[in-house]
Amino acid sequence: MEVQETRVQTDRVLTIPNLLSMGRLVGVPLFLWLILWPAFGGPKNDGWALLILALSGVSDYLDGKLARRWGQISRVGQLLDPLADRLYVLSTLVGLTWREFLPWWVTAILLAREVFIASLLPMLNRHGYGPLQTSFLGKAATFNLMYAFPLLLLGGIDSWIARPAEVVSWAFIWWGTTLYWWSAILYAVQARQIIKRAAAGSTSTP
Repeated sequence: MEVQETRVQTDRVLTIPNLLSMGRLVGVPLFLWLILWPAFGGPKNDGWALLILALSGVSDYLDGKLARRWGQISRVGQLLDPLADRLYVLSTLVGLTWREFLPWWVTAILLAREVFIASLLPMLNRHGYGPLQTSFLGKAATFNLMYAFPLLLLGGIDSWIARPAEVVSWAFIWWGTTLYWWSAILYAVQARQIIKRAAAGSTSTP
């Protein structure tokens, strides 16, 4: 298992890893338009939507890998990467649920996790901390979902590969959802420890 480097190594903004994260952000509205347009009477573009999902998954793997290998970990990248991940997951949930590829209750479970994480941020902010760094477990959960969503969309296309893709996609969805909530619980534990240390430090200061 590769150990993730989280220390900022450069102040540059226009690095290859950051450009990949920006590209993933640009892909969010494009994917939503492609996947939702048929629901409003437009032509189906599921093949192009599938391509956007696949490219997003590849870029998410590459931006972290290249940032560590090339010494291009930046503060901008540390903010862009989790933002792109969350928007990717949220947009995919909205699109696939609207088109009825994904049951609403699965979407509710995953969205509840985002609400749970968001509820911790005001407490961290009150003690002078911003959002915590994405953990390896959180990235693993996102990777699972990034594999699951394109396969789920592929499972809805009339093809011989549809059934195997659907089965594999649900395996990734359940494993990814489990890891997603597990990482959220660990995030809460870490946030609690930080807040306790900050509170103890403020009370001990004369």
